[in-house]
Amino acid sequence: MKQLTLRTSSRLAAILLLSIPLAGCLTSDDGGSSTTFTDDRGVANQPFPDRYRDQILAFMRTYLNNPVGVREGGIAEPVQRTVGGRLRYVVCLRYSAKESDGNYRPARERGVLFVDGRLDRILDNAAEACAGASYAAFPELERMSR
Repeated sequence: MKQLTLRTSSRLAAILLLSIPLAGCLTSDDGGSSTTFTDDRGVANQPFPDRYRDQILAFMRTYLNNPVGVREGGIAEPVQRTVGGRLRYVVCLRYSAKESDGNYRPARERGVLFVDGRLDRILDNAAEACAGASYAAFPELERMSR
């Protein structure tokens, strides 16, 4: 019985000791507290998001409670902006979505953030990132289905 307990204890100690050097790999050398898995430090040019319209449509189907019947859909071309201290592509989006009671809210402006050419997240407060955006019609947004 003592031999089994000793064997189990030594395995546990080995696992704990091996995990300490691995934990050091997750720290950042730039003094920040964020973990990144790319070598992007926020100053390099990001790749242009080629299929940004398709990515936005796919995301909006899940983001909106009711993606059917969106009105006033507008989209701006991707532009590079500094968001959170990092250079990113931002696509500005304007739309009026149908509420659960069937009414429409006034048109909203959102910024869609792209990292490495892929949709990363939506910016709820896009006033600064979308300042001066020139919108074009986005009929695909208005024709969305579930």
